[in-house]
Amino acid sequence: MSHSVAGEPPSAGRRAAPLTTAVYSAAEWDLLTSLPGRVVVAAIAPGPGRPARGVAEGLAGLEAMAAGRSFDSDLVRAVVAAIYARHDNQPLPGDRSGDLVDLLAACRAAVRLLDRRADPADSAAYRQWVQSVAARACRATPPGRAPVDGVAPADRRFLHRLGEALNLA
Repeated sequence: MSHSVAGEPPSAGRRAAPLTTAVYSAAEWDLLTSLPGRVVVAAIAPGPGRPARGVAEGLAGLEAMAAGRSFDSDLVRAVVAAIYARHDNQPLPGDRSGDLVDLLAACRAAVRLLDRRADPADSAAYRQWVQSVAARACRATPPGRAPVDGVAPADRRFLHRLGEALNLA
């Protein structure tokens, strides 16, 4: 039987929010759940020294997001569940379609939020997971192209800037 945070049973027909998500406001939760998708968009977007990427790279990023379901972090698993629970016609909150400056600012805001509210292990797992989503999209090899060892210099710069914003560098 599910119980609310205060210990009372949830109201009829409604499940209590998982303890992981209960500490976040709706805007904070939207930030945490929209960030991985924004990272995929930014990772496959063209930029200085970075060619436009296609479906294979986008799918690699989505697969990396889905891999969060098996993380040993309640927070990461809850974020992935929330992402997959969205309705198809529901826009991602704060979606700016790959604007790198806004993305890095959102990453820094997420780090500040996690520092205040999350267990340190969950915070580290979330930040590493978001970084891994970008890395998988940047390293994906489209069909018909030979795999390239390593990551292109422009992609390394993108991943480094993302890592710094996520307080991983």
